[in-house]
Amino acid sequence: MEKRATSNDVARAAGVSQSTVSFVLTGRAGISEATRERVLRAAAELNYRPNLAARSMRTRRTGRLAVVVPVASMNPLSLIPGAVAAAQEAGYAVEVVSLPQNPGERGERLAEIVGSGQYEGVLAFTPLHTPPLDEDDPVVLSAGEFDDDMHAAGLFTDASPIVEMMERLTAMGHTRFLHIAGPQDFPSARARRQAYSDTVQRLGLTSIGVVDGDWSGQTGVDAIAALPDGILPLAVIAANDLIATGAIQAAMSRGWSVPGDVSITGWDDHPQSAFLVPPLTTVAQDRERLGAHAMARLIAALRGDDAPQRPADLLTIRWRESTGAPRA
Repeated sequence: MEKRATSNDVARAAGVSQSTVSFVLTGRAGISEATRERVLRAAAELNYRPNLAARSMRTRRTGRLAVVVPVASMNPLSLIPGAVAAAQEAGYAVEVVSLPQNPGERGERLAEIVGSGQYEGVLAFTPLHTPPLDEDDPVVLSAGEFDDDMHAAGLFTDASPIVEMMERLTAMGHTRFLHIAGPQDFPSARARRQAYSDTVQRLGLTSIGVVDGDWSGQTGVDAIAALPDGILPLAVIAANDLIATGAIQAAMSRGWSVPGDVSITGWDDHPQSAFLVPPLTTVAQDRERLGAHAMARLIAALRGDDAPQRPADLLTIRWRESTGAPRA
């Protein structure tokens, strides 16, 4: 007996996702006419017949969504309040469900969550090895804001504020720059390093170098302590606020004024950064709104709507007194 075609077979033949096949066959809005025709043509060629019982189950709404988070991972937690608020505003209840810390074990746990019948949709901020889905399964969305090692990815690799800070420092009169980078196994650190190097070349600046290290304040201390005399004035682009804090301390220990001799920038806008001496110029990330945007993407997929555009102002430079025109 010939095996009956499934919606996954149709998706492969049409070159679309399984959820797109489901949306076309249930008449949801938000699908282009070209895509709709391609799916229907593939379904006809495969003699596909939808599982009406499963479709009936799928249309029984539970009103519940799940946000899945690896156990003991603190990084995604700052995104959850925004995601929960966005879901509640759309009329959904939300549960935060734990996944194993080991990426290889997450698939089995995810399959349990998907097959439980409790949720209409599942949202993750990390990559997921999604099991095969059918019409009665929830929509699963990985927002991709962290990688398997829980290193920041997605929006967090947008290094455009580095470019903006360097352009403004150049307009203030700085021509000599130093980048104190974070560990290069982090996508965000690699992106900030690349943005620094590209901007140095584009603006014709002098780069004293790029100093690798970890995310600690000691990395900033060591980088500034190792600089030769006669290097001033200097603009320092630190990969995060802790590194920048160490750089400020080391510069002052050498008798250098901040910002007169050395301008220093950070990234993260930690709560204490506005109260350093001097207060630190840094980049704030609106993680709550990012979480809300990820949830809005999931809800749009559930309803067959167009995916929402990402807000343009999730990264904001906080200009403070650690940067200024170089002293003559």
